[in-house]
Amino acid sequence: MSKPTPISGFPEWTPAQRMIEQYVLDRIRSTFELYGFAPLETRAVEPLDQLLRKGETSKEVYVIRRLHGDPDGPAGDDALGLHFDLTVPFARYVLENAGKLAFPFRRYQIQKVWRGERPQEGRYREFVQADIDIVDRDTLATHHEAEMPLVIGDALRSLPIPPVRIQVNNRKICEGFYRGVGLTDPEAALRAVDKLDKIGPAGVAELLASTAGASEAQAKACLALAEISAPDASFADAVRGLGVSHPLLDEGVEELVRVVETAAAHSPGLCVADLRIARGLDYYTGTVYETQLLGYERFGSVCSGGRYDNLASAGNARFPGVGISIGVTRLLGLLFGAGALSVSREVPTCVLVAVTNEELRAASDSVAGALRSRGIPTEVSPSAAKFGKQIRYAQRRGIPYVWFPGADGAPDEVKDIRSGEQVAAAAGEWTPPREDLKPLVS
Repeated sequence: MSKPTPISGFPEWTPAQRMIEQYVLDRIRSTFELYGFAPLETRAVEPLDQLLRKGETSKEVYVIRRLHGDPDGPAGDDALGLHFDLTVPFARYVLENAGKLAFPFRRYQIQKVWRGERPQEGRYREFVQADIDIVDRDTLATHHEAEMPLVIGDALRSLPIPPVRIQVNNRKICEGFYRGVGLTDPEAALRAVDKLDKIGPAGVAELLASTAGASEAQAKACLALAEISAPDASFADAVRGLGVSHPLLDEGVEELVRVVETAAAHSPGLCVADLRIARGLDYYTGTVYETQLLGYERFGSVCSGGRYDNLASAGNARFPGVGISIGVTRLLGLLFGAGALSVSREVPTCVLVAVTNEELRAASDSVAGALRSRGIPTEVSPSAAKFGKQIRYAQRRGIPYVWFPGADGAPDEVKDIRSGEQVAAAAGEWTPPREDLKPLVS
C-alpha cells in the first residue's frame, strides 16, 4: 500500500490523547449519572426527511448509499443519512418509545456524529458529543431549565481544563421585546441580532431595517437589549429600564432570573445572563445556553443547547424538553492544539514483569495474573533479554515499575525505575502508590 493521504476533519488521537479522551468521557458520564440521567445510544443513521427538518443543516448531512445498489433490496436504503447531532435521533426515539418511557425522561447520550462542514481548528466532520436532555409529556416544568447549567458546570469542573462561563438567555425575552417595540417578524430580528459579533452594531441595524422592517428607533432598541449582560439577576432591571412591555417578555425575564439565581447559589460565577445569545433559530423556545472556555473564547462555544417545545410531537401528544450538549472532540482538539493537556504515561501499564528466560515465562505470567486480579495494570516483557534491556523497554513505554521473579527460592522484587528503589514484594500483597496505579491527566 502506498502512503495514505490524511483526510481532514476526521481526527485520530494518539494513544496518549485517547487515554485523555477516555478519562474525560468517564468523568462526564459519572457526573451525568450523579444527576440521575440514564444512558442511551441510538443508531448512526436516520431517514433523510427527518434529518432535513432542521433546514440550515441540509448541506451538512452525509448520505448513506451502497456502492452497488440492489433494485430489489429494501426500500428506503438510499434515503438514509448519518446523524449530525444527537437531538434529532433522540426526538425520534422518544416518539417511537413513548409508551415505554417514564416521564419526565432523563437521558444522556455520548456518541459520534458527522457533519459535512469545513474543517478548521476546533471544528471537525466526525466528532463526539455528550448530551443530556429532560423530556416530558405535554408540559415541562421550567425548573429543569435551571438545572442544566448545574450539571454541565459540575461535569466540566471535574476535568483538568480551564474554567468555563455559561452564557444564558431566554428566547421569550427577545421575541417579547421585539413584539413590544412593534416588530411583526421577531424571527427575522433574532436572525439579524445573532450576527452582532460578525458584522457589528451598524451592520445589524441595516439588517434589521432590510429584513425585519425595523425603524431607526426600533433597531436602536433591539441593539440596546442585546448589549445587556450581567452575572446576576440585575439584568432584569436593565431590561425593564428600556421601557418596553409585553407579556412574553415578562415571562422570559422571570424564567431567566430563576436560571441565573439557581446557578449563582450552586456555583457563583458559573452563569452570566447575555441577551445577545440566540442559538438554534429553528426550534428553541425558552432558555438557551452557550459555554465559553476561558482563554479560548475566540473559538466560540464548546457546549450549547436550550429549551424546545415543539421538536417531538405525535397527533395530540407533545413532548417538550430541554437539553445541552458538550462538544467533547471540539473541546479536546482545542486543548491538544495548545498543548494544554498531558498524561503521566502513554500506556496504562503500571508494572512490567521481567522474564528471566523463556523456560520460566510461565512464572512471569503467573505474577502478572496475580497483579491483574488485584486491579494493577500489568504486562509481561516481550522477550527474555538481559534485565537492563527489559528495563529500558519499560522506560521507553513510561512504565514505572519492573517486577523481577525470584529465583532458587529467593523472594520476588519490584523496582521503581524512576528512583532506582528496589524492594522485596509478593504479587498477592504489593500495591503501587495510588498516583502510579493509572496514568494521571493534567
